[in-house]
Amino acid sequence: MKQESLKDKVVIITGATSGIGESCARIFGEAGARIVITGRNQEKLDVTKAKLEAEGIQALAVLADATILADNQRMAETVLEKFGKIDVLINNAGISMRALFEHLDFEVFRKVMDTNFWGTVYATKFCLPSIIENKGTVIGISSINGFRGTPARTAYTASKYAMNGFFESLRTEVMKKGVHVLVACPGFTASNIRKNALTAHGSSQGESPRDESKMMSSDEVADEILKATLKRKRDLVLTTQGKLLVFLNKWMPGRLDHIVYNQMAKEKDSPFH
Repeated sequence: MKQESLKDKVVIITGATSGIGESCARIFGEAGARIVITGRNQEKLDVTKAKLEAEGIQALAVLADATILADNQRMAETVLEKFGKIDVLINNAGISMRALFEHLDFEVFRKVMDTNFWGTVYATKFCLPSIIENKGTVIGISSINGFRGTPARTAYTASKYAMNGFFESLRTEVMKKGVHVLVACPGFTASNIRKNALTAHGSSQGESPRDESKMMSSDEVADEILKATLKRKRDLVLTTQGKLLVFLNKWMPGRLDHIVYNQMAKEKDSPFH
């Protein structure tokens, strides 16, 4: 697929008012696509839409909660009514958490699964018919946690494992229909996801326990996702650390248990303290 093939393609990005989602909106828009952004906050949507339009990108903002089935259906119907087709869906809406499972409220676990997994399933279900018709692309913004679980992130890890399995199965179903399915797994990325991560009882963490300045920027991640989309790659695993974790978890899972524990225990305000 050549880059000019994105010209006038309709690209939906869920949860696109910050971080990787917002960066994808701009970078795919700069490549010629018509952009649809979704989110739960109308004010943030309006601000993001204005930024895109100021850069000459055609953008449509749709107020939609990823966790609500009806919102996802309305989102797809709105895009089809406006543009007549859907070429690319980027399932980006997501939320993280940080708490030991023994202390974690069920509602927090459920909210993470509803956003990360069910939100992806809902959006994909309603967009897929048009994507099949246009031989387009479905993208899941997963995580290294989709390959390797980490302590204090049981719900997040479960949601990403579920997402990876869902897309692996879906990819096989649609592979003879010309549909491209990409699972993108960023490593640690400088974004708001850790600041907004849920604690054991559902409040926002507020401050990242990691040094965000040493991480990939959301723009760098979005650029890699664009390249992988144009090349119709199957998987995208980012950062040297991320690739190493996936490799070691395949060949030395027991050893990696200890490495991961020790690493997470060093985090600021670690739940192991």
